Amino acid sequence: MIMATPRGLRNNNPGNLRLSGDRWKGLRPVQTDKEFFQFTDMGYGYRAMLITLRNYRKKHGLKTLSLMIGRYAPSTENDTRAYLSSVCGELQVPTTYEPDVDDKGTMCRLAAAMSRVENGVPAVMADIEAGWEMI
Repeated sequence: MIMATPRGLRNNNPGNLRLSGDRWKGLRPVQTDKEFFQFTDMGYGYRAMLITLRNYRKKHGLKTLSLMIGRYAPSTENDTRAYLSSVCGELQVPTTYEPDVDDKGTMCRLAAAMSRVENGVPAVMADIEAGWEMI
């Protein structure tokens, strides 16, 4: 049985960031997905995801993984508790964990764990690190 490539990976948007007024770097010139951003390559998709997570702390004061994921994956669209449980399990941290949003290793591991939940497959760390380097 051949599995279809997950939408987030087809869009080079591993965090499945929804369309908004944001004008991210690296957007495809023509956006054909009516719900989610499409990027030219995976690095730009991870860059947008990482910036979004950093902004949760820096602009919105969300410190814990529980608060960050609650905003990122709201219960109106997701099983937020399962999402949080999966990410915390992969990172081996409690829901009250406060990630250092300025630490490359921490944020790349967080993005990898979230990408796995979003897409159902392990993330490619080199793609995440490429996104981090563009911040």
